[in-house]
Amino acid sequence: MTISTARATGLPAVRPYESYVYAYPHKTAYRPLPDRPALRELWAAEPKDALSLYLHIPFCEVRCGFCNLFTRIGAPEELTTRYLDALDRQAVAVRDALGDAAPVRFAAAAFGGGTPTFLTADELERLCDIAEKRMGADLLAVPLSVETSPSTATGDRLAVLAGRGTTRVSIGVQSFVDEEARAAVRPQRRAEVEAALGRIRDARIPVLNIDLIYGIDGQTERTWLTSLDAALAWRPEELYLYPLYVRPLTGLHRLGAAAGPEAEALEQAAWDEQRLRLYEVGRDHLLACGYEQVSMRMFRRADAPREAQDGPEDHACQTDGMIGLGCGARSYTAALHYSFDYAVDMREIRSIIDGFTATEDFSRAEVGRYVDAAEARRRHLLQSLLPAAGLPLADYRARFGTDPREDFPAELERFADRGWLDAQAPEGLLRLSPLGLAHSDALGPALFSPGVRAAMAAYERK
Repeated sequence: MTISTARATGLPAVRPYESYVYAYPHKTAYRPLPDRPALRELWAAEPKDALSLYLHIPFCEVRCGFCNLFTRIGAPEELTTRYLDALDRQAVAVRDALGDAAPVRFAAAAFGGGTPTFLTADELERLCDIAEKRMGADLLAVPLSVETSPSTATGDRLAVLAGRGTTRVSIGVQSFVDEEARAAVRPQRRAEVEAALGRIRDARIPVLNIDLIYGIDGQTERTWLTSLDAALAWRPEELYLYPLYVRPLTGLHRLGAAAGPEAEALEQAAWDEQRLRLYEVGRDHLLACGYEQVSMRMFRRADAPREAQDGPEDHACQTDGMIGLGCGARSYTAALHYSFDYAVDMREIRSIIDGFTATEDFSRAEVGRYVDAAEARRRHLLQSLLPAAGLPLADYRARFGTDPREDFPAELERFADRGWLDAQAPEGLLRLSPLGLAHSDALGPALFSPGVRAAMAAYERK
């Protein structure tokens, strides 16, 4: 069943691109925590033998027009030094809070942003030292993923990352067509991108991921295939294909803010059609070129070595905790997801970063959202259903003692009616159909609880 023919189901129309669900609950559902719980108490009863570690660097050399990440342009007056100082203080406090009564082990690590390679080579060494010497993560023994950009993927920085155990580098290219990059307010040239990819391959880091975006103004199937083939020439182990979003307070949103509501609705419908068409073109092209689909966005080269891509078998994002360091990072315990304040506007971000660098006491959670048993079920279903492999029902029953079809009958029935669930999946497996994978950005938000929806709607953008 193709994307286009599947819409004639008689069901109400659904926008295919509501939002990208990369975490649940979303940060816009977080609020200041009145009790400011101590981290030591939060983590006292938590399993700590398969944690993931995330270090956030909120700096970029430029801010792309589509970007709503927690990041600022540049770092004047030795701000990166002050930020790393604060990150070091936070790491000491967090590791102390984890205690030593039970084994503390990190099964995976990642440096994200922003752009971690905005830091100099020496500063990247210090970042790795914070992960290893303060937190106790063995970066040479666990998967370590690092994000970069064409202009910051320099030889000296990549040498540090390779030497400290990086197993995956993800580079945001978005488009190999210079005109499309400019339309996305991303100042870069293809020659610079190709040179950066060459340096990454020279560093011999096992996994290269290239991010591409579809739905850019002026993009056609021909230019989309041009970008796909340019990326494939480097035989990346992974490719992420992202639909373009224009989110509030971003550069592209400000550029298009003059359109009236009627014009905006017509443009949105046409844009949805364009993105769905380009998604289908990209998916089919990558499948034909020897890649397998891991999720709506992620494609993995079928012959790539699995040991360099897959994390430890004893780690699962649905159940294991995460430690986030940095003012844009979030941490997960079973009962509380917490972080620092969230913003998109540049002035607000600068203020939050300045506050973070001045903080001396990192022993308490400041902003977050408590996760009860019902929300834990929703999160498990979301994080298991959106990947193409699907949800083994036995895993859900083992954790919760119930069946997701009993806990979410209305939602799953709607998904089935729309053709989003794979009716041919093996017994005991709940899995999305190709049509369901294509509509992941509608399916995911449809599983949000009323409480989370209300909190997100009430969030005051800043």
